[in-house]
Amino acid sequence: MEEDDMLARIRKAGEDMIRILGLATSPVGVRFLKQEDAYPEGAEVLEQHRYCQALMKARHGGNVILDGDGISCPAAASAFGIKSLPSGLKSGKGLVGFGIVSEEAVGKRMFELMPRLKDNEIKAIHLFPLESAGHIPDVVVVEDEIEKLMWIGLAYLHATGGERILSTTAILQATCVDATIIPYTEQRLNMSYGCYGCRDATDIGSNETVLGFPVSVLDKIIAHLHFLAQKAIPASRGKNALSALEGRKKKNTDCSSEEV
Repeated sequence: MEEDDMLARIRKAGEDMIRILGLATSPVGVRFLKQEDAYPEGAEVLEQHRYCQALMKARHGGNVILDGDGISCPAAASAFGIKSLPSGLKSGKGLVGFGIVSEEAVGKRMFELMPRLKDNEIKAIHLFPLESAGHIPDVVVVEDEIEKLMWIGLAYLHATGGERILSTTAILQATCVDATIIPYTEQRLNMSYGCYGCRDATDIGSNETVLGFPVSVLDKIIAHLHFLAQKAIPASRGKNALSALEGRKKKNTDCSSEEV
């Protein structure tokens, strides 16, 4: 019964987040399947998909699984501890070839510092829209316009007592490492600017980005989003201060015209 109650709260939280922020797509629940876990019934096992593409399918309503046989991005597969990093990426040559960096040493260092799960810690990743969750996720990932994610960041800041949000990124592996692995391993919210890979491989817009946070703070985030929706969000979106400035400018212009 306790799990049923939690799932009901999670689904309601997904609905509330969409409604309050006006999200264009669903926040995504991400659940790591251990070696002993069975694949959930009804989920689509993806083939030849990058993690960011699996996330894209989930935020558009898909209930999907990505495992070692289906994951097509070698960097993400390595970050999730599913496969070893290919030598071409490990050396930095791959990032030079993609035109991301101009020096192999820089690319090599980026992968050396890549946060990752332990080898074989998981066997697959289950992704689903939060508002239809049938399982308790480990992490919640949200992709949308930057302004909408800003309010989630503010709600999280309130949940942690006002501590400033410290985010880390290599402008590489934005969805897999920045928005999923770091929130899971460090149990905190992490924001990203997006990356070369997800912007090339998915429908994420140039004005959109991604963040993730552990499900343990979901209730507190939603509670403060409700608070923000009462005043701060509509006031900010109404651009009242800008309207006042433009009103003063118009008044001054009208006065100058009358004097002439």
